[in-house]
Amino acid sequence: MEFFKANSQINFYRLRNLAAVFSIVIFLLSIISLFVFHLNLGLDFTGGTQIRLSYKQPANLSEIRVQLKQAGFIKEEVQSFGDSRTVMLTLSSLKTTGETLAQAKVAQQEMTQKVLNALPGASFDSRQFIGAKVSGQLAYKGLLAVVVAMLATMIYIAFRFEWRLAVGAVVALVHDPLLILGIFSFFHIQFDLTALAAVLTIIGYSLHDTIVVFDRVRENFRIMRRGTPIDIMNSAINQTLSRTVISSSLTFLVVVILFLIGGPSIHAFALALIVGILIGTYSSIYVAGSLAIILGLSRKDLMVAEKKSYDDMP
Repeated sequence: MEFFKANSQINFYRLRNLAAVFSIVIFLLSIISLFVFHLNLGLDFTGGTQIRLSYKQPANLSEIRVQLKQAGFIKEEVQSFGDSRTVMLTLSSLKTTGETLAQAKVAQQEMTQKVLNALPGASFDSRQFIGAKVSGQLAYKGLLAVVVAMLATMIYIAFRFEWRLAVGAVVALVHDPLLILGIFSFFHIQFDLTALAAVLTIIGYSLHDTIVVFDRVRENFRIMRRGTPIDIMNSAINQTLSRTVISSSLTFLVVVILFLIGGPSIHAFALALIVGILIGTYSSIYVAGSLAIILGLSRKDLMVAEKKSYDDMP
């Protein structure tokens, strides 16, 4: 199935300068947003207080979320616990630096009473403080693992293809998740473990798209005897365009449905995927390939070295 013919001649790189300016601007804006507004980290990163409540009738989770927000709770997780009449709330911790244990208990009791006042018909069952699922040390190790994985990816692409393509692919891998984080930061969208999982998914998704294009670029450099590197890159993108459009549009459709009807608990996950698919498709066309051309990618860099025959040996 093809939406576009393999020999189509859409000149994508006619807009490469405009795309470069656009990428640089939104990249810098994302960094500025992260420094100014920071990420609105969810309870997976900050920890909080868990309160278990009971209802005489099946609980309406959506209504509970609305009531908690009206009462001033900014970060909250609302889930059924065991049955439809029992609800587990996870709320942002009120404990601050220098607060004694007795003061923390009083603060948690006040929080519990505030919750009960906001939720008519709910009865208190239990309460406990929970720590962050992602500690500072774990976050550091996770970031280090991502950096090592990117370096390993660049080394692999450099051996498998060419070092200029490797640099372009890794820059695209940094470009995509940073823009997602910038959007989450600017709009103050809560960033939790599901959103982090979506960002890591987009890294793999974007890399796969880029590798597909690069593989066709290498073949075209060896087959097409005429044409500039820009012409070769354009041809490779056109040849893989149907595959890119089909895979991206189908995945995009699924995550849009998840965002619309999946419920608040996966909104961050679906939103990160929606933004990531759009940015990843864009970067596989304009960012990775354009940077390789800027670095001087040429035909001789991807040509197979000629083997010496016995007649050429001294």
